[in-house]
Amino acid sequence: MLGGEGHILATLGLLLASALLAGLLADFVRLPKVTAYLLVGIVLGPSVLDLLAEHHMETLHPLTQLAMGLVLLDLGCQFPISQIRRIARRLIRLAVGEMGLTFVCVSLGLFLCGVSWEVALLLGTLALATAPATTILVLKEAESEGPVTESTEALVIVNNLSAIVIFELTLLALYAFSKTTYVPLYIELILLGRDLLGAALLGIGAGLIVSYCCALVAEARWLVLLLAVVSSLLGLNEVSHTPYMLSFLMMGLTVANTSDQAGKIVAVLDRLTGFLCVIFFVLHGAELKLPAFVEAGWVGAAYIVFRSTGKYFGIRLTARVSGERPEVQRWLGSCLVAQAGAAIALASVTVQRNPELGHRIQTIILGTVVFFEIVGPLLIRYSVLQAGEVPLAHAVHHSSSSAWEELYALVVRVLSNLGYDVREKRRPENLFVKDFVRRTTGTLRESASFADVVRLIAHSHDNTYPVVDNESRLVGIIRYSDISRVLFDREVTSLVNAADLARPIEDVLYPDDPITKALALFRHGRNDSIPVVDREDRNRLIGMIRRRDVTAFLAGQHNGGELPSH
Repeated sequence: MLGGEGHILATLGLLLASALLAGLLADFVRLPKVTAYLLVGIVLGPSVLDLLAEHHMETLHPLTQLAMGLVLLDLGCQFPISQIRRIARRLIRLAVGEMGLTFVCVSLGLFLCGVSWEVALLLGTLALATAPATTILVLKEAESEGPVTESTEALVIVNNLSAIVIFELTLLALYAFSKTTYVPLYIELILLGRDLLGAALLGIGAGLIVSYCCALVAEARWLVLLLAVVSSLLGLNEVSHTPYMLSFLMMGLTVANTSDQAGKIVAVLDRLTGFLCVIFFVLHGAELKLPAFVEAGWVGAAYIVFRSTGKYFGIRLTARVSGERPEVQRWLGSCLVAQAGAAIALASVTVQRNPELGHRIQTIILGTVVFFEIVGPLLIRYSVLQAGEVPLAHAVHHSSSSAWEELYALVVRVLSNLGYDVREKRRPENLFVKDFVRRTTGTLRESASFADVVRLIAHSHDNTYPVVDNESRLVGIIRYSDISRVLFDREVTSLVNAADLARPIEDVLYPDDPITKALALFRHGRNDSIPVVDREDRNRLIGMIRRRDVTAFLAGQHNGGELPSH
């Protein structure tokens, strides 16, 4: 354990370094980064390695609250009144159907399984909540856009607001029924209304301040201004004991509807949000207790089944009756499965007010959150991918250079700066295309499916892919930049193959061409790579020459140049 005073920075460094490695691995295996951060948090936390001091996690807790607040602020900024009006009617129908069936499935299902009606009722209300940070960050990472994404973002807001209000009302009703409270019910309702109204007013005020001040202050100073406002808002929430998540959501909605620079404000905050969310999810993963999943037992397993059933079929049935698009009917429900912060916070409220009842509920929530937080991000990413709302550029991992190439380039630069030039010095006018040609480049048969094209992109460091016929003769090229915005619309991609995606070849080079000719083509065109063909048979492909290889060599001429491995 990294304990002791003065080691908080070491703990923070461990969190960030571990998250960075987990994020790189997530890119490679095509997992949401949120899942990777949660998993590395579980490994670092008390459930596995126990490397994080508990008091350090508590010290960093305000940063996790701020991260959650910024995510909700960002979410609120996506919904100006004009957009709310456009989707309000269909959103209300979907929300009522989804939350109604979820509540009935969980409450009735658990009661029929032998759980007390009080616990079943409260778990039914907690089941309504959807993890806002997890859901929104996965959507943002994928840069998804479309009806499923829009509906998911809106329902996250409705689900959590409804869960908070309905839970409080249910808890008050249980108190009144059991007569265990000495405060009249109408007083409790007034106090609840005061807290909700106070949180909303604080958020509206903060939003108005941001909208007004950002119009007066230079954009270069917005980050300081925004940090001052959001940290003050979080502090006021803590002092007044009002729900900070509602405040930040209202702040975002206010900014969206009172500022014409909401997009720029969100972009500035993104610099901070990304950093804080890394800390948030790693710490959140560390707080997930694997033994709690086992401790939840069969009741926890039943809760998972009933809640997932209610979320999925609540949306599917309502969307079908409402005439929603097929992709909404099929994939929206699975985007709402993730559950964490709001449910955990509300379960803690129950512990404070009724310890005996609260501990039973908290055990189930903490146990099942382990499942929902690990599986939820995977379902969200898969759902928006299948709904055709994720650009190809974000659906596959693709880089223009390998780790070994970058490592070699780094070693060469270090040795060159130390006076040891390990590269062969040759003047550009004495170099030819054959010195740079890459003969091992991947090729695509013209009959290759769209899935085969995507698979090649995901495992290649090139950006241009030659397409050949059955006799290995060049027929065209596919550029990564040309298809990186293609959506995964199964009705379209199932019908196209490599030949449909290939473009006619504009430029080719021959092995004995001087490298200056290649440089001229790269300078005046947009090709990242150019096919190198046989001079006697223009359709016989020899390999590809990459812009990166040529420019890297010429850029290093003052220290000598390196030739690519053939």
